[in-house]
Amino acid sequence: EVQLVESGGGLVQAGGSLRLSCAASGFTFDDYVIGWYRQAPGKEREGVSCISSTDGSTIYADSVKDRFTISIDNAKNTAYLQMNSLKPEDTAVYYCAADRSDSSMVAVMFLRADFGSWGQGTQVTVSA
Repeated sequence: EVQLVESGGGLVQAGGSLRLSCAASGFTFDDYVIGWYRQAPGKEREGVSCISSTDGSTIYADSVKDRFTISIDNAKNTAYLQMNSLKPEDTAVYYCAADRSDSSMVAVMFLRADFGSWGQGTQVTVSA
């Protein structure tokens, strides 16, 4: 069974940091694009970042650029989202997603959110 499980969410004060993890089971991240998305209450889901497991190419939303870093450990079949300098507007449920794709498709998949597998989400709350 293909499964993605996020962890690492929680409550943090503004300016703090959190690291989210996305562990995959039932498949390996070979030639995959992995993405992080978030959805705040009353708002549409938005893309945060994506990474290619093939060559490590990445893309970030402007709102998180220079604060968040996406990474992947292929040996552990786990993707990460390091979030620094958190702001109250980063409060949301964060989801990871994955699908097999060529690294050249990172930007397209980020924009389309066209992934076959999604996790259940982890809550991130940033207090002012």
